[in-house]
Amino acid sequence: MAGGIYHVTSRGNERQVIFRDDRDRDRFLERLAKSAISHQVRVYLYCLMPNHIHLLVETPLGNLDRFMGSLLTGYTVYFNRRHHRVGHLMQGRYSAQLVEGNEYLLKLSRYIHLNPVQVEDMRLKPMAIRLASLRGYRWSSFWEYIGKIKPSGWLTTGPVLAMLEDVRGGSPCIYARYVESGLAQTDDEFVHLMKERGIAVGSARFIESIKSQHERQATASLKREDVSFRQLRTPKDVKEVETAVREIVGESWALIKVRKTGGTVRGFMAWALQKYAGLTQREIAPRVRVSTGAGVSLMIRGALEKPEAARWRKALDLRFKG
Repeated sequence: MAGGIYHVTSRGNERQVIFRDDRDRDRFLERLAKSAISHQVRVYLYCLMPNHIHLLVETPLGNLDRFMGSLLTGYTVYFNRRHHRVGHLMQGRYSAQLVEGNEYLLKLSRYIHLNPVQVEDMRLKPMAIRLASLRGYRWSSFWEYIGKIKPSGWLTTGPVLAMLEDVRGGSPCIYARYVESGLAQTDDEFVHLMKERGIAVGSARFIESIKSQHERQATASLKREDVSFRQLRTPKDVKEVETAVREIVGESWALIKVRKTGGTVRGFMAWALQKYAGLTQREIAPRVRVSTGAGVSLMIRGALEKPEAARWRKALDLRFKG
């Protein structure tokens, strides 16, 4: 569904381990970043557990199947080659639940980030141990949300943090306290809702509406109360995007023809054409003087790691948001 926000889970086949070490986890995150960029999917949250994963993603183009296919197939090929195995790694099709409104999105973010300390062998341990384990767990988006690591460039944290801006103080600090409070005071009603594994996460009315849409096979759009999340996007004109990029990068535009130092500008241009003009990486390649779509993907990844690219992205998002 275009503009849908999904809680996605996928488990190892027969509940087997899907990450044997940190190298596997790093590779999965690399694949997640690459798939998100190439399919124009916004990733809000992730949590990697030994035998399953949780994601919270938005699909402006309604392409969840293609995104997840790219992510899971690519990782499975890597995993099988590295560990000298064959066959399925994941247990059938992934599970995806549509998510309603800000209240449920915020609660879901806490639910996902608390996953590492909600497993059976952790639940009965003293609070101090569970808290230390949560703060020390590297393989979820929690560290980026609380400012423990620098922004990755592909994870979108702003909308979730913005939900807590009415609370006095810095958003990362407030968010850390919000998640950690879930260790002491569990939202039993929400946890029960998640365990039901229904078609959607939200109010009874929202869930019933989604069921009706599926039954009718309709394409009616979701409720629009959380517009900062749902971006139903009409592609911009290519020339309009290129002009906007040139204006935003300013004096740096002169570097675009320089092979090495201009890589950040060309990578940013490629990202903008993909996100706002809807071009494929193959279509973008000749526009940024790269021979293949894979080269465009690498160029985008490199550019988004640069601090100036973060400023440019924000400026371009603000321009086209209006």
